[in-house]
Amino acid sequence: MEIRLEKWSIEDEGALAFLMDRADRQYLSDRLPKPYTLENARWWLEMVSRQEGKTGLFRKILVDGRVVGNISAEGQEDIYRKDAVLGYVLDKEQWGRGIMSQAVALFCPLVFEGLDVLRLSARVMEENIPSCRVLEKNGFRREGVVKMGAWKEGRPHDLWLYGKLKGQN
Repeated sequence: MEIRLEKWSIEDEGALAFLMDRADRQYLSDRLPKPYTLENARWWLEMVSRQEGKTGLFRKILVDGRVVGNISAEGQEDIYRKDAVLGYVLDKEQWGRGIMSQAVALFCPLVFEGLDVLRLSARVMEENIPSCRVLEKNGFRREGVVKMGAWKEGRPHDLWLYGKLKGQN
């Protein structure tokens, strides 16, 4: 199994729309449209082309040449400007194969080399144990808990805060 990260391009709109329309939204932001259309994909890819390398990094995850996921780091502003927030999604048919752990391992050095940041942060719903494991395998440390920090599916969820510092393994 060959896992690669590549920059998104406007030609990927079909693959992105397919991936995101099928995404398991249980732990994802509610800002993700459902259904996820070609128009949504075009909008996002245009935003990515403007922000790439400036305020964020955005990569498609490929397994044996096929798009199976998305990974990104978006820089923060103001006093938080040296921090980028990590986010990712993987086609649920690919879960449990170690793909996301490898993708995060490939991605973190790109972020620290490509963006002017000192840390990567991730916020994970407490129940999302597989995502916590991905982060922990990649040297992220749990730094705290935000009680009732997210509202999803009609109820509050605690968020676990993870961080990885530049130069940290």
